[in-house]
Amino acid sequence: MTEPTLRQLLDVAQEGAYRAGKRTLAYFNAGVTVDTKSDDTPVTIADREAERVLREIIGKYFPTHSILGEEEGETIGDPDYRWICDPIDGTKSFISGVPLYGTLVGVEVKGNPAVGVIYIPALDDMVSGADGLGANWNGRPCHTSNVTNLKDALVVTSSIVRCQERSDFFENLTNATRLQRTWGDAFGYSLVATGRAEIMLDPRLSPWDVGPMIPIMREAGGKFTTWNGESTIYGADGVAANGHLHAQVLEMMSKEKVRIS
Repeated sequence: MTEPTLRQLLDVAQEGAYRAGKRTLAYFNAGVTVDTKSDDTPVTIADREAERVLREIIGKYFPTHSILGEEEGETIGDPDYRWICDPIDGTKSFISGVPLYGTLVGVEVKGNPAVGVIYIPALDDMVSGADGLGANWNGRPCHTSNVTNLKDALVVTSSIVRCQERSDFFENLTNATRLQRTWGDAFGYSLVATGRAEIMLDPRLSPWDVGPMIPIMREAGGKFTTWNGESTIYGADGVAANGHLHAQVLEMMSKEKVRIS
């Protein structure tokens, strides 16, 4: 079998994210029942159905590939191609009627995060990227901002409280930056990739929460790492920023005490 090109992988990732995201809208603001998983996080029928849509689309085009999904775990296949999917990133936002949740699809090619898609269904907003193919926002090229000073930066995060619990640095970052908002989860990363925000902080995460972020940020001119500066989606936390500010944020983090690992 011929190996797929990155363009082919990206096309399928975009189709999967779009169709799965649209499926979630059938349950958005519809009084959906909320269950609690073993890790004490919420889940709904929308999460489960959307992941099934993703798996069906991936399986249609690439039946031998591996898939890791938040709701159904891992399907072992070709180790050279691993799809990492989150049908609803921001389930708490979803069940609260907040339209900033997202559907995430990432693809690792021979261990390298090479393809990524962020789709915000309620806004019909898609950001995508693949190695060497650039980053796009709703079909047009996008780039991180040109802000070079922290004093001009907008910081977004999934949880201010958890950032404060994790480290002393967040208060200093707050004082050093222009504006801070909790437009987090998938939407926060899309804001950074498109130049609408400069810094996105995730104080706690799983790989499916950030599966697309390394290739999207890299192609958009930014960077995604752990708080320790590791370029991986398998860390305990994450930070994305434009190319000018990422190192400055890491330096600030390194000088502060981390209370909770």
